[in-house]
Amino acid sequence: MSTSLSLQHLRCEHLLDPLGIDALTPRLSWQLHSEKRSQRQTAYQILVASDLENLQADQGDLWDSGRVQDRNSVLIPYAGRPLGSRQRCCWKVRVWDAEGEVSDWSNAAAWEMGLLHSEDWQAQWIGLDWKLDAVHPQVMMPARLLRQRVLLPAEVVRARLYVSARGVYQASLNGVRVGDEELAPGWTDYDVRVQYQTHDVTALLHRGENVLGALLGDGWYCGHVGFLQVNRPNRHYGSVPQLLAQLEVELDNGERLLFTTSGDHGVWEATLDGPVRSSDMLMGEVYDARQELSGWDTPAWTVGEARWRPVQTFRGGVRLVADRAEPVRRVQTLPVQDVRPLGEDRYVLDFGQNLVGWVRLRVTGAAGQEVRLRFAEMLNPDGTLYTENLRYAQAEDRYLLRGEGEELWEPHFTFHGFRYAEVRGLGQAPTPGQLEAVVVASDTPFTGTFECSDEQINRLYSNIVWGQRDNFLSIPTDCPQRDERLGWLGDAQIFARTAAYNADVAAFFSKWMVDVADAQSPAGGFPDVAPRLTDTADGAPGWADAGVIIPWTLYLHYGDLGPAREHWDAMERFMQYLEEANPDHLWLNRRHHDFGDWLAQDGDDPENAFGSRTPREVLATAYWAMDAELMRRMALALGRLDDAAQYGQLHASVRSAFRAAYLEENGWIQGHTQTGQVLALRFGLLEDSERQAVTERLLEAIARKDGHLATGFLGVRELLPALSENGQVEAAYSLLQRESFPSWLYSVRQGATTIWERWDGWTEAAGFQNAGMNSFNHYSLGSVGEWLFKTVAGIDTATDDVGFATVLLRPQPGGTITAAQGRVLTPHGEVTSAWSVQKGIFQLEVNLPANTSARLTFPDGFQTGILEGGQPLSQVESFTVSSEFEIRLGSGRYLFTARESLAAGVKG
Repeated sequence: MSTSLSLQHLRCEHLLDPLGIDALTPRLSWQLHSEKRSQRQTAYQILVASDLENLQADQGDLWDSGRVQDRNSVLIPYAGRPLGSRQRCCWKVRVWDAEGEVSDWSNAAAWEMGLLHSEDWQAQWIGLDWKLDAVHPQVMMPARLLRQRVLLPAEVVRARLYVSARGVYQASLNGVRVGDEELAPGWTDYDVRVQYQTHDVTALLHRGENVLGALLGDGWYCGHVGFLQVNRPNRHYGSVPQLLAQLEVELDNGERLLFTTSGDHGVWEATLDGPVRSSDMLMGEVYDARQELSGWDTPAWTVGEARWRPVQTFRGGVRLVADRAEPVRRVQTLPVQDVRPLGEDRYVLDFGQNLVGWVRLRVTGAAGQEVRLRFAEMLNPDGTLYTENLRYAQAEDRYLLRGEGEELWEPHFTFHGFRYAEVRGLGQAPTPGQLEAVVVASDTPFTGTFECSDEQINRLYSNIVWGQRDNFLSIPTDCPQRDERLGWLGDAQIFARTAAYNADVAAFFSKWMVDVADAQSPAGGFPDVAPRLTDTADGAPGWADAGVIIPWTLYLHYGDLGPAREHWDAMERFMQYLEEANPDHLWLNRRHHDFGDWLAQDGDDPENAFGSRTPREVLATAYWAMDAELMRRMALALGRLDDAAQYGQLHASVRSAFRAAYLEENGWIQGHTQTGQVLALRFGLLEDSERQAVTERLLEAIARKDGHLATGFLGVRELLPALSENGQVEAAYSLLQRESFPSWLYSVRQGATTIWERWDGWTEAAGFQNAGMNSFNHYSLGSVGEWLFKTVAGIDTATDDVGFATVLLRPQPGGTITAAQGRVLTPHGEVTSAWSVQKGIFQLEVNLPANTSARLTFPDGFQTGILEGGQPLSQVESFTVSSEFEIRLGSGRYLFTARESLAAGVKG
């Protein structure tokens, strides 16, 4: 008899059918689906074959796991024959259910290994040094065009292109673009490692003459990035962009041919005479369509007037690694919502959404006519673009027309953060469809949704999502518009859990953790930014700690111990780095920039206008204690029992030192700020008997601000959980729904479509804040999204059965919200929680995927008369009541109702 279970969403290393990976023991995952309640996996069998034919014949010639008694369906390590470079692996899985019945085999999935050894690479780095061309001595260089003829004497059976750049590239074969990645190969520390991409190009090649081409730009490697400094505005890693490409072709006559960027495998030629006159991430792109070389990357190309030269080769020596995360792609387009004239042939376009990307242009006009596009997030009172906050980033694109009918153009190697664009040079008012915004981002699949009965909270959640989409671009940037766009660790760690609810960021953060580890100093300090650039000091408290917090978050949310295992030595060096400098277990030394509770609203600090009144040593020591506890938990999960005991002792020592130094008898934490109180409550620094007094002082701190929040970057994530976890749900909702300044909804009321960097980025009383640091697209303060999912919708994972193998369902209604629902696509499948309160009846709809269970706790005030499917709990067999108000559920769909207790007020 066949089971009701079916298998879907097969993944390898968090990715669907990845091509060109370098994990030597790839980890395999799948999800189970069943309409039957309490259905689960008790065993599995995985087959991995070298080709689809063997797999279809149930021949696992690479690995047959046999029947393995195990409930786990997430990140199962491959344990078959050793895998070599270029190895193609086809796989499928079947499982046994709770009754011992076996499922059908899943559909086939696949992965392919990349080039695993340095000797696999025959290619060399090539490029064209701009100094050779006296006509183009400008700082911002034209993009290079590079080409190579590829002669194939027979039909193609299989072809792979392995390609990378020191800079950014777009590859093509016979005039057809290869892949759909933008800004490839992505940002890493190019002095340490460079990513490469693998493409199946079998269908793009044919017998006879072919041409492999590449457009090569500056990108992060030698373009402007970070804070623009007079003495080093660009060229942080090198002065010339370079290409690395290796085309491997198998023919139907049995031949295997190799074409690479080196003199041994065909002649490459390059020119600076293409149409992309400059393309810089901060400055924008200049494109002269009159210089287009039509067909330059096809066999039909004739040289014409372009000056093609032999390429130069450059030294290698850097480690090449396979791209391990989703690439940057075009993910959406948005039309113009409004057009406002500013004068003769000058218009401001409003796209209705602050976004990241560029504008696609359709235009007709005379040869040499120039269209200019400038970008901004906000408008000045007179309707012009507010660009002061861009600092030195020019953010301007220029297009010079070819003059031959309708022309379609979009830039190649730049991106902008904007809601508004000013266009000049069209010769007439923009027409519908003539300009549209192209949104680009790392293509992390979105996995969560949240909505409730309060439309302003829904707008807040949308702003959180857009802030994430806009700033997750190869790395988690802090902002997408000004001359910065760096991977700040503090911003990332406080937002990481919200990000994981919104999207599948497991591969994205796993890649970025490599950047963090690459940036660790010889002394052991993690940085403030990764890749470490411009800001070269060791990291501050709350920032450097991301080196521990991100691996923990990936383990908690996805059940992925890989980053913790991979970076364990780096994390240990960081912990030793702290303890060596702070033998008394108060983090007083090695605090470096020491940003404190950045951009808090709890009073002016004469020493730091961007900081807060929370004493920096209080904040730092609280983070150190949390680091130690997270290290203890990860050590236990990794089976490192001695390390777990060591970090347990360290946590106890730091906790004791914190309490002795900073906990006052009346429950105040030194400094008497909201952030100090919430960190003590949230980071396990208190005895149970002390929590009430510390919570009461927190309420006093909120009352001192007339019922408003005052937390900055580090306190904001912990504020509402500290309240709701300590019996103050209504106080938390009051802060969430407050509309006056400072609050989350204040920016919503001002029309914000993303999260602002500062609570006071713009206020009715003062207008714009200091333009020196005033981003309107910054995700940090959006870390409240985690609380929307965990507390309002009520979806969380157990810490003793991570990755949502056991789901915690704990919705807590409050405020004026009468309904809410959340959906989270977990590693096991979709979890939904939807509740409403009407006339004293609490109704909750729940869906749990197969192979999971849940612990459901009903909210305070709604714990009487509980029914499921209209039946008393005692008559329902598919779950157990483990305590008076907690129910243990198996997988399936449920509909609960509960009556409001007499002591509670009626909602709805």
